[in-house]
Amino acid sequence: MSKASAKARAQIVRLLIPAGKAAPTPPVGPALGARGVKSMDFCKEFNARTAHIEPGVPIPTLITVQPDRTFTFVTKSPPASYFLKQAAGIEKGTGRPGHEVTGTISLKHVYEIAKIKATDEHMKTIPLESIARMIVGSARSLGVQVIP
Repeated sequence: MSKASAKARAQIVRLLIPAGKAAPTPPVGPALGARGVKSMDFCKEFNARTAHIEPGVPIPTLITVQPDRTFTFVTKSPPASYFLKQAAGIEKGTGRPGHEVTGTISLKHVYEIAKIKATDEHMKTIPLESIARMIVGSARSLGVQVIP
């Protein structure tokens, strides 16, 4: 594939940005600047769109940069690990999953997290029970014990 045809396609940038705190500093500035997008324009639009969310919550964002340097972006719900850490009241997961338990959460917490994750576009077709099982798997890898 030639360089000209590679430039002609839209590029997708995936970033994890704190809600309401986007700034043209790393990781946002370099990722968008390398593709010719004004990072300040993105930051203003992102902060306006995430104003209703508690500041500092990590938001996965898919930015599509067109060849004419315009962009669109889609925000998703925060990662399951963020919700699990909040529910368990821990700062970070264990270094040895399966051997150490850093916290515990109830099955009710798991279903509440699953309901939030079910609103994501790519999760709409997956049953709530399957999403809850994914959440339990994430909890296990964080060292969080799920009690019934």
